[in-house]
Amino acid sequence: MDIILITTIIASLFLLIGAAEPLAHYLRLPYAVIIASLGIFVGVAATFFLRTDLTDALNPVAVAILALPIRSNVFLYVFLPTLVFQVTLGLNLRRMADDWVPILVLAVVAVFVATFVVGYSLAFVSTLSLSAALLVGAIVSTTDPSAVVSIFRSISAPRRLARIIEGESLLNDAAAIALAALFMEYVKAGVPDPSVQSALARFPVLLVGGVLVGWIAARIAIWIMAIFGRFELAVISVSIALPYLAYIVAEQSVGASGVIAVVVAAMTLQLTGPGRLPPSTWVSLREVWDLLAHWAGALIFILAALLIPRMLETIQLKDIGLIMVVVIAAIVARAIILYGLLPLLTRLGLSPVVQQPYRVAIMWGGLRGAVTLSLALAVTESILVPVDIKRQVAILATGFTLFTLLVQGTTLRTVIGWLGLDRLSPLDNALYNQVIAVALQTVREDLAKVTNNYELNKDTVRAEAKRFGDRLNVAIKAADESIDVLDKDRITLGLIALASAERDSILARFRDRTISSALSEQLLSDADALIEGSRFGGRSGYKKAATRSLGFNRWLRPAIFLHNRLRFSLPLAQITATRFGLLLAQRLILRDLHGFINGRIRRIHGRRVAELLHEMLDRRIETVEQALEGLRLQYPGYAEAMERRFIRRTALRLEEREYDSLLEDGLIGEEVHSALNRDVSMRRDLAEAAPLLDLTLQKAELVRQFPLFSEMEDAVLNRLARSLVTRYVNPGERILRRDTVPRRVFFVASGAVELEVAGQTWRLGRGEMFGQMSLLMRRPQRAEVRAIAPSTLLVLDEAKFLRLLKRSKAIQKAVQESASRRGIPIEKLSTDLQNQD
Repeated sequence: MDIILITTIIASLFLLIGAAEPLAHYLRLPYAVIIASLGIFVGVAATFFLRTDLTDALNPVAVAILALPIRSNVFLYVFLPTLVFQVTLGLNLRRMADDWVPILVLAVVAVFVATFVVGYSLAFVSTLSLSAALLVGAIVSTTDPSAVVSIFRSISAPRRLARIIEGESLLNDAAAIALAALFMEYVKAGVPDPSVQSALARFPVLLVGGVLVGWIAARIAIWIMAIFGRFELAVISVSIALPYLAYIVAEQSVGASGVIAVVVAAMTLQLTGPGRLPPSTWVSLREVWDLLAHWAGALIFILAALLIPRMLETIQLKDIGLIMVVVIAAIVARAIILYGLLPLLTRLGLSPVVQQPYRVAIMWGGLRGAVTLSLALAVTESILVPVDIKRQVAILATGFTLFTLLVQGTTLRTVIGWLGLDRLSPLDNALYNQVIAVALQTVREDLAKVTNNYELNKDTVRAEAKRFGDRLNVAIKAADESIDVLDKDRITLGLIALASAERDSILARFRDRTISSALSEQLLSDADALIEGSRFGGRSGYKKAATRSLGFNRWLRPAIFLHNRLRFSLPLAQITATRFGLLLAQRLILRDLHGFINGRIRRIHGRRVAELLHEMLDRRIETVEQALEGLRLQYPGYAEAMERRFIRRTALRLEEREYDSLLEDGLIGEEVHSALNRDVSMRRDLAEAAPLLDLTLQKAELVRQFPLFSEMEDAVLNRLARSLVTRYVNPGERILRRDTVPRRVFFVASGAVELEVAGQTWRLGRGEMFGQMSLLMRRPQRAEVRAIAPSTLLVLDEAKFLRLLKRSKAIQKAVQESASRRGIPIEKLSTDLQNQD
């Protein structure tokens, strides 16, 4: 085929891609529907001009279009890795990790349910064998809910719900492709009744193999990227190679799921990459992938749609009836998930409550697309599949895809409106008014500066200022005097605005490079949790999200195990260093928010709401300071090094900004500016590296700070430090249970714990111990002990504590004082101590 003609066709397809998005916006239809419709139109037009006698002028173009080398492998090996990689790269993995159970269950179980409901329905009403019917079921089981997710976002649907649907669609491709490949083998082999057990048995291999390949490929790629860190184009080039190599190795060499490999590779890169790459490089990488995925998504739809006229050439009336069977069965399968499995997960506390209108929207919004068409195309390409099965699979898959796109897709927004999901709630309406009022106040301040700088006509400025002021007064009145909004909702609105301002501040700090990409990703995730918690839980939701943001990392326990048992301290040191950075950044950002409350929220919601927000913000700052002080006490030298690093990075950013200003003012040229920036870049590379944390040395230093151990000689104290095991606990975590006999004694290194006995409570702070009384008296624990702040405990087992007790007068005195406070006779305690001997 002529290369010039092919290039012309591809360029023309890009023109269609460019026109699709504005057209979708104008017609208020999902983008996937528009791009697929354009592809179908091109395919029908090419077929028409090739077969008509009206003209032969367009025959070469029509032949070239219909002869494009579109094969299933083009979709599965060229476009699919790009789409899956970019979608995963753009997900908020830290927030999605909270919902991994419903995502995984829905992704896998929903595919199986759809496969078997559609498959058995077809086998019952048609002449297809069960294996061929199940093959059709697997092909049509994968959903593409991008349309409904985008609409959910536009109508402010619960973000957690949108995340679950997005995560499900990401992983169900892997399940559907694996099932389709399995039933394809049965069809090729002529097995009419496949074994369900064999289908289930293959999934662990596909899953584990894909995870390992994706993780290893990503770690190698990140290592190479770190070496090339200063060369942005080189880093981006490596990232483009990553998903394709991971997919091919998983599929061809390991026999695992290529989609899972790509998903895991993208997850690993997203979690690790920001900490290893310069922020500007990471931003550019994400932008390049957004563009690649946009092109790939459009091309996969438009090229697959070109095949639709060809695959429906031999359709008969009875085939339409079978298509409707597939449609009904697929909707029933979706209903089983939404009205059976999802409520069960909700009752178990694993999934958010999904209201009835949202369930209907999800069910009607389960569009199918290019993956379904490419799997059907793979069946038609196989010479081992009987011709009649090829025909029916192609017609049923294509007809079902057309129904979801042209019927469900075009009516989805109407259904959304009928369900009332496009109307603002009173709270959303109040938020709408608040946003207008706050935005207009900011615009007025900026506009005043602009008019003063440009010395515009004063009469014109006054007239426009009066007009703008009238609009602003109306907006403020609407936001401040809405009788439909309760006081608690005003507080909710203020918290949403406060959390949004926190998010904006994080982005500003990231752009200024005072915080790293890795820290900004985590801080933004926490800010999103604050917004979501405030929106759907009000004050209590905000508090819970704020408490979770200060909790210890979920990987902390495995890291502690590696440190204590295997003496491998690197993961624990990295987690501790990250926590230092997060707390330092949070303290900086939170202190700036008081000005936002005074400057904007007070003007919108009044003094009472502003004072309450000040109080809540002060408590957050106090908690951050407490956690930071605990880390300072635990790692004094390291805390100082981290603060020095922060100061140096801030100074470098200010220096860089000064050079940019000099260039803009024309005081220096490009050559001097480039030389100055190279110098800043070299010093920034040194400042970016986090200081090393020696956990063993730091723990010995921490033990020395305990008054209980102050009298010990250095040699004894060092041995004690090696014997003490570090334990980190989050607020609310139970440390000791009532009615159990403890075999360990706990020393509070930082934070605070609360003891509850017989309805009375008292608190222990840094330097105090607990658990010793029940251990010495050999009786069940009367108190229940919980952490009330992020706390670090040093734990000593029974035998080592008893040896320490014999040697240390300070420990003996502390035990006796503790007994006296709790009303235990000294004589009884002395007897118990002698019994221990």
